[in-house]
Amino acid sequence: MSAVTETAPAAAPGNAVGRSVRDSLIVARRNLIRMSRIPEMLIFGLIQPIMFVVLFTYVFGGSMKIGASTSAVDYKNFLMAGIFAQTVTFATAGAGAGIADDMHKGLIDRFRSLPMARGAVLTGRTLADLVQTALTVLVLAIVALLVGWRTGSDGATNPGRVLAAFGLLLLLGYAFTWIGALIGLSVRTPEAATSGGLVWLFPVTFLSNAFVDTSHMTPWLRHIAEWNPFSATVQAARVLFANPGQSASGAWPMQHPVWASLIYSVLIVVVFRTLAVRKYRSATA
Repeated sequence: MSAVTETAPAAAPGNAVGRSVRDSLIVARRNLIRMSRIPEMLIFGLIQPIMFVVLFTYVFGGSMKIGASTSAVDYKNFLMAGIFAQTVTFATAGAGAGIADDMHKGLIDRFRSLPMARGAVLTGRTLADLVQTALTVLVLAIVALLVGWRTGSDGATNPGRVLAAFGLLLLLGYAFTWIGALIGLSVRTPEAATSGGLVWLFPVTFLSNAFVDTSHMTPWLRHIAEWNPFSATVQAARVLFANPGQSASGAWPMQHPVWASLIYSVLIVVVFRTLAVRKYRSATA
């Protein structure tokens, strides 16, 4: 009697995208479970933005000039879009450190031995970081409301525009986590990933319209700030929140901030996801 050997059918090419999505969601779930077991990660992630809110609102609020106004209330409403944007982008350092830690412990190599899409490990990690960032922003928004931040310059709030603003902020944060992923794959230790993830974030976030009115900057510095992708998202959030401090600059990103924010964020995702996946393949080969 001859034995009959059954061979599993090859996966249809059309299912590649579905498998990649499934694998990414599985990795994201694994990272979310891991994060839920370390609640101090979320707590410490909230301390810094809350400190910035309190510091800028109550210490600098009365001395900052927004347009022709030195009102502390106007500055408070001006400030929050910048704080939200800073919060979502500073999650980059955590993303890079997490990936560097997985690399250091050999976990990434174990993932490579499984029949899963190569990009799923990084995509799952960035999606989990996005969920954590969204929770942080939600708590921060509640704190902002408690200290007096309001949307709608005329007292009326448009929920759709507010949600769109938070959507753009989270998209920027997601885009920046891919930069963090590339940094995490390029260094040897989680400590180096944290330092490398922060060293470039400070000039990007502070050389912008997040905390000060760019009209008071010197011309050459103002041009840099107005074309900063970070500034475009801050400006878009202020427009959608209907908060004061919307730049009257003629720079295209300031005139069309919503489109500029979308374009910048999508380009960052495309470029740095491609580089990160390529680095992932070579770094773990």
